[in-house]
Amino acid sequence: MKFGIVVFPGSNCDRDMQDALQHDMNKEVIMLWHKDKDLTVFTKDDCIVLPGGFSFGDYLRCGAIARFSPMMQSVIEFANNGGKVLGVCNGFQILCESGLLPGVLMQNGHQQFVSKNIFLKNGKDNVYKIPVAHGDGKYYADNKTLDELENNKQVLYYYCDEKGTIDKSFNPNHAIRNIAGIKNKNGNVFGMMPHPERASNSFLGNIDGIKIFTDLGLN
Repeated sequence: MKFGIVVFPGSNCDRDMQDALQHDMNKEVIMLWHKDKDLTVFTKDDCIVLPGGFSFGDYLRCGAIARFSPMMQSVIEFANNGGKVLGVCNGFQILCESGLLPGVLMQNGHQQFVSKNIFLKNGKDNVYKIPVAHGDGKYYADNKTLDELENNKQVLYYYCDEKGTIDKSFNPNHAIRNIAGIKNKNGNVFGMMPHPERASNSFLGNIDGIKIFTDLGLN
């Protein structure tokens, strides 16, 4: 599996993601500038990553301008043809703005930037410790959409404590229903606010990020 990492003006986690994939997971990585369009070297078995950061300075809404980058038009086509796409933090925001994932990421409920380790729980009750760093990470969607996401098992991760208890007191941004990450109906587009690339090296004292990539089938 090859990985392509899209770099936007304002991306600041692109090299972290490259390091995690290339050095910690021994994957082939190709950096992709947002003004380019060519994804012909990738197949649907590969993965395009939209990294964290502040694309275009987060003007308008987070991810709203990046969504119109030439590369994103190719990424949308790639995803619609079954290719795997992962959006982390700002990348998650871009996926929602582009319509590849439902819902929106809003300003944190406490209106403060949050940067700390949190815990996530997947559908198999696995718990991971992963860092978050965002000011607009509150996932929101209407109740119909939220019910569909949960009924279709499209919620990838919920915020929880170290024992896997899901409660609003462990929610770092007041996300609706404690949702930290989702996928599309076809199961090939993934979005999450926490940063697995920042927890993928034993020198950091945490390799739960690698478990996240494995959990998503991106290994």
